Amino acid sequence: MESGSPRQSTKALLGLRDLVLSGEVEPGERLSEVVLATRLDVSRTPLRAALQRLEQEGLIEAIPSGGFAVRRFSRADVIDSIELRGVLEGTAARLAAERGVSAPRLKAMAAIVGKLDAILGGGPQALDFERYEEVNAEFHNLLAELSGSDVIRREIGRVTSLPFASPSAFINQQVDIPAFRQSLVVGQAQHKAILSAIEQREGARAEALAREHARLARQNLDFVLEEKPDLRGQVPALALLAI
Repeated sequence: MESGSPRQSTKALLGLRDLVLSGEVEPGERLSEVVLATRLDVSRTPLRAALQRLEQEGLIEAIPSGGFAVRRFSRADVIDSIELRGVLEGTAARLAAERGVSAPRLKAMAAIVGKLDAILGGGPQALDFERYEEVNAEFHNLLAELSGSDVIRREIGRVTSLPFASPSAFINQQVDIPAFRQSLVVGQAQHKAILSAIEQREGARAEALAREHARLARQNLDFVLEEKPDLRGQVPALALLAI
């Protein structure tokens, strides 16, 4: 197999990201290419590409002595990242409402909202977290596209590459507690309201709703850190926090 094959590249990227997000590599710890290549069973070429990708995503950073180290985040960093996502998604929703969205694309968003309703409608014990996360991502990806701005879409993608700032940061079978389930219900009501505001061409309302929607992640973050600290290790990327 060639060292730069797509399969090797994907294996290197996913494996390296998992190591970082799982906390197996401590924040501030230098990432050894030799050790990582052996551990992930990949060659150095795709590994270097993966390191560069994670630097772009903001999970690791270049160090003066050469190479990369896992980035250390403060609680303020996380809060700011969530807030920034809200600002960007709010702008996307406002632009979509003000510029107008075609009937087929509104229908596509309504279909996504319908799928989320079906997932949530099965009752607490039947909730498919993996499926919800997948469809929730579809909603947010389409919202970014509806802005009609490649700049906005690209920047939303950049900030949501930090897992604790993504729309699905706290959607996880391992943290299945009532407070998080309730946040999904509230979030779904907000999805419907955002769609309605875009349909009605209400830009200011759409923006406010999308920004409020992002704050659900902030509420869940505070809940984990202040009331359920034992769950911290079960939420992707919170192992990177220096709190």
